[in-house]
Amino acid sequence: MASYSSCFIFAFFIAMSFSSMDIGLAARHLLQTTTPNLPGIPSLTNPTLPPLPSFPTLPQPQATVPPLPTIPSLPQPSLPTVPKIPQLTLPPLPATSLPNIPSSFPSLSPPPSPSTP
Repeated sequence: MASYSSCFIFAFFIAMSFSSMDIGLAARHLLQTTTPNLPGIPSLTNPTLPPLPSFPTLPQPQATVPPLPTIPSLPQPSLPTVPKIPQLTLPPLPATSLPNIPSSFPSLSPPPSPSTP
């Protein structure tokens, strides 16, 4: 089923590519034709705009501006105190001796190979 759909998509792609070649050739043919009496493009003039209306004058602020009210200062809240953590004392560890660890290990050699006669 998948092979039929891929073949159809491939055939559609090929058909579209050939059809676009014909359109491209037709467009080139139209561009290469010349007509001697083409009308000229009329010159464009900038339209004149009416003048902008004048802005109204805004009222000016009074000469004496009352001062802004002040915000009363709030008392600072007292921070709670952190309780002290008691110190824990651990009993001493019992004295134990560790076993002696050899500083070098014997090397492991491969087993002897059988002799061939």
